[in-house]
Amino acid sequence: YQRRVRGKLRSGDIISIDVSIYYKGVFGDCCSSTSIGEVDVTGHRLIAASKRATLSAIEACGPGVRFNSIGNTIGKVAEEEEFSISKEFIGHGIGSYFHGLPDVYHYPNSANRHVMRPGMVFTIEPILMEGSDSMVILSDGWTAVSTDCKRSAQFEHTILITRDGTEILSPHR
Repeated sequence: YQRRVRGKLRSGDIISIDVSIYYKGVFGDCCSSTSIGEVDVTGHRLIAASKRATLSAIEACGPGVRFNSIGNTIGKVAEEEEFSISKEFIGHGIGSYFHGLPDVYHYPNSANRHVMRPGMVFTIEPILMEGSDSMVILSDGWTAVSTDCKRSAQFEHTILITRDGTEILSPHR
């Protein structure tokens, strides 16, 4: 819950629900954002842009593609829509372990030039934000909120790099 720190959800809020699973020795991870009640045009744009950024980044992936293509693709969507990107959280390798290599940056960068190979499994989970790209974790150790109390939206998928491209392992709306 990324807009108000205390109190009940209110009409106009955006909530992101991140679900992780461990089944038969393998982890999965996904996230989706939705609006509460009546949301303004900017809120709808934020949710749509976050989803588009995630799906565009997945489309940019494939064997032989550099990992920095993910952040560069997300950055283009965020810039077009005039939203910021949280740098506090990154995507990650996943499988028999929950968080591991490769690190997946969701913002434009030239640092992560490693190449994707068939068989790699990782998450793409950008957080687009209305205002500042800065976030803080609350005392529960889990809840993340924007430092300027503006809204954010996140979509996440676990993907597999195949010989021909990608496969989304966490299909959801």
